[in-house]
Amino acid sequence: MDRFREMESLVAVVETGSFVKASVVLRVSKAAVSQTIVALETRLGARLLQRTTRRVSLTEAGRAYLAHCKQILADVAEADRAVGAVTGQPVGVLRINAPFSFGIRQLAPLWGELLARYPDLTLEVSLADRLVDVVEEGFDAVIRISRLQDSSLVYRRLTHTRLVVCASPRYLAEHGTPTTVAALADHRVIAYSYAAEGDTWHFAAAHGTRHSVLTRPCLRTNNGDTCREVALAHQGIVLQPDFLVSDALASGQLVPLLPDFDGEEIGVYVVYPSRQHLSVKVRVLVDFLVAAFADIRWAGEG
Repeated sequence: MDRFREMESLVAVVETGSFVKASVVLRVSKAAVSQTIVALETRLGARLLQRTTRRVSLTEAGRAYLAHCKQILADVAEADRAVGAVTGQPVGVLRINAPFSFGIRQLAPLWGELLARYPDLTLEVSLADRLVDVVEEGFDAVIRISRLQDSSLVYRRLTHTRLVVCASPRYLAEHGTPTTVAALADHRVIAYSYAAEGDTWHFAAAHGTRHSVLTRPCLRTNNGDTCREVALAHQGIVLQPDFLVSDALASGQLVPLLPDFDGEEIGVYVVYPSRQHLSVKVRVLVDFLVAAFADIRWAGEG
């Protein structure tokens, strides 16, 4: 058994308070975390954790061992930083999270260039549309498409995306074309379930006034690509980011609606926990992404 993994597992269980949460941080199964802790205790011949149905706590031996584990893990992290500081090159594992559709369409083509530029870097990229906890889940950086509100995190703006309301020509031929925001209430819509305002869609008129409408979804999903595909199947109206629907708009498969109203503009950010002791690997990632998105224009954008 890898002793480094044993120490990482013990620290993760204690810091998160459960085997389940530790498995998320370590990106392994709960069973794997449990087996690692059992193997560690067997090797040491001592119980380190007291387990109940509600909580996990350290034994006296566990407290003593945990202190050494934290110091060793901190020393290893510092060693990685020291190598990077001397060589100017990022070293080690870089853990990144991004929204699913954006991660596939916009980020996946970039990772090969990043690895070619920094061969001592190892990427662990996970995709999820839910809002992940940067610190608790052990990410070095995450990509967020949102209105950032957490002032405890550090971020750099990469670009922006605008929400576009659109539908297929066939859907509009069969159900009519809405000409006002309020008219959307009478249409089938395909809703993104992680939207901050739920089923309420917001728009801004040219003179700056805001308009909102409570929609009645025929489908809710936590993935933007699913929304797009259902719209392409002529089943309703979507409100999705331009990077996701711009190709379908350019080809005429989808048609933009409400030309006098703009969907909300949302920032695209790279977010990381702290400026203090910023590792070389995070710094080069941030600089790389800022440069990659400096002149981005989504296909079909005006």
